Amino acid sequence: MEHQRASKLLHDERLRIESTLEHLTASRAAERLGAVAQGDMNDSAEPLVAEQEDDAVTRGLEDRLQAIGRALQHLADGTYGMSVRSGLPIPDERLEADPAAELTIDEVGEQ
Repeated sequence: MEHQRASKLLHDERLRIESTLEHLTASRAAERLGAVAQGDMNDSAEPLVAEQEDDAVTRGLEDRLQAIGRALQHLADGTYGMSVRSGLPIPDERLEADPAAELTIDEVGEQ
């Protein structure tokens, strides 16, 4: 994949993830304020479950940002598009679908 295209895909993905994280954080803060303001007397487990789900989503998004950061570093190092496990080239079609891919499809299936 050409360097400029990869860079654009990675930067666009990073912006999308960062925006999603900001929205999630703002939503969480608003929900907490609303619950406190209303003196919410609902099931006390419900907010805990929602918070755990939000935490899991946040961790997944943060992991994705780290993968994007690694891909940008590989781009700078000249190793972008090569499997971190085998060194084999990752097909452009896979990189288009997931610009932060670190393994070939075959290697993903081996995990």
